[in-house]
Amino acid sequence: MHHFDMIVVGGGPAGVTAALRASELGSSVALVERWRMGGTCTNDGCVPTRVLAHAARLARDSRQFSDYGLMGEPPRVDFTAVMARTQRMVFGIHEKKQIEENLRQAGITVLSGVGDAHFVDEHTLALANGDSLRGEKFILCAGGHARRFPFPGSELALTHSDVWSLRHLPKYIAIVGGAATGCQLASIFADFGSQVYVLERSDHILSLEDETTASVIQDVFQRRGIDIITSIGGVERIDRREGGVTLVYTQEEQHHSLEVEAVVLAVGWIGNVETLNLEAAGVKVERNYIVVDDYLASSAPHIFAAGDITGRMMLVQSGSYDGRIAAENAVLGIGQPYQHLIVPHGGLTDPEYGSVGMTEAKAKQAGIDYLTTVVYYKDLDRAVIDGHTDGVCKLIVSQETHRILGAHIVGEQALESIQLVAAGMAADMWVEQLAELQLAYPTYTAVVGLAARRIIRQLGVMPLTPQWRALGRPHAEWERSQATSENVF
Repeated sequence: MHHFDMIVVGGGPAGVTAALRASELGSSVALVERWRMGGTCTNDGCVPTRVLAHAARLARDSRQFSDYGLMGEPPRVDFTAVMARTQRMVFGIHEKKQIEENLRQAGITVLSGVGDAHFVDEHTLALANGDSLRGEKFILCAGGHARRFPFPGSELALTHSDVWSLRHLPKYIAIVGGAATGCQLASIFADFGSQVYVLERSDHILSLEDETTASVIQDVFQRRGIDIITSIGGVERIDRREGGVTLVYTQEEQHHSLEVEAVVLAVGWIGNVETLNLEAAGVKVERNYIVVDDYLASSAPHIFAAGDITGRMMLVQSGSYDGRIAAENAVLGIGQPYQHLIVPHGGLTDPEYGSVGMTEAKAKQAGIDYLTTVVYYKDLDRAVIDGHTDGVCKLIVSQETHRILGAHIVGEQALESIQLVAAGMAADMWVEQLAELQLAYPTYTAVVGLAARRIIRQLGVMPLTPQWRALGRPHAEWERSQATSENVF
């Protein structure tokens, strides 16, 4: 039996970061991965989904060709080739990252492709091949998987992990769940030409996002022909039929059915806790997640957890952060609390959306005295030039401190633009400082400057520099804004 100071379970962003940090701090480390390094994101999550989203965006852009004097037949979607491209890209990213080699060069023992591991006792981990490892401490980063509900015929539905097995483009596809994953898949299949139905329990899609983001995305989706069915009671069953399946669901206590070629379940993400035999290690589990405290310690003091398996912030960037914090607290002793205050995130829908900080509902709930403003992409020169005028930028600012509480952008390159606001928040910028940044023209990111300049007028303050005072009241870029009849500058 091999002995290690630290055993990390899971080779995704959380596990790799935890292993590297624990090794840097002087621990002997083993990393155990049941399948392939890289985690959900690299293998069947954001990397292949981004490939699909890029292909969908190219298909969308091709419909603008004639508007810009480009003549020729529009491309058709070869779905088999698109799916093959996703898998080639997954392998390409693996080649680029060289995760195992980098870990081994750092002196870490890597055991990948070993199947499910489970605890025998508080310090012993058994592998599927019969080998055992003994660890003084553990960091559990085993990730998560898509939730399935046990209704009749649920085995006929796909989850996002099964989408890659589709052999042809469904003409009709139903996606159950209107959160981030469901909306991204809905947008992709719609751009490929499928008739898409999105079924959602809430009264609107993207219920965790700011209400402005949700309403703009829902409006654009519906204009694109995506059929959004909200306030459903649940899925009753899925029946097999010739050429596809019939999805039966309830809405206002009435039964309804959809005849489609495929159903995708995007109804939540739960921790991979079933096979670890956590009871033997004294680790408490609630609602399919490992319970951790503010230092990412579990109920067993020598076992920490990070990433999706904790059910907290289930994002790549958060997983890496968690892994570092868990390693430092496990090796050095409890010291640094876990806190995700500024985490930019969003979705690769068409149009994209990006968010950071508080939603307006959260600011209201917290009793904060805030101001908000919304700038429309139709007032943004770059959006007009490119023919992508669907979108908004919303800023939420504290009236007391003039600091940015949150930002929510929908539109072309929204997920890139939101990073600027996140950087400003991390630097504790005043909104006046954001307003006076000289952002390059014409860019999509300039929408942030437009929103900041509008909100400082609402705050009734002058910009910080004398040069700005000489310019008077700045509006949208170097143009006549649709929101005002005044000439600008």
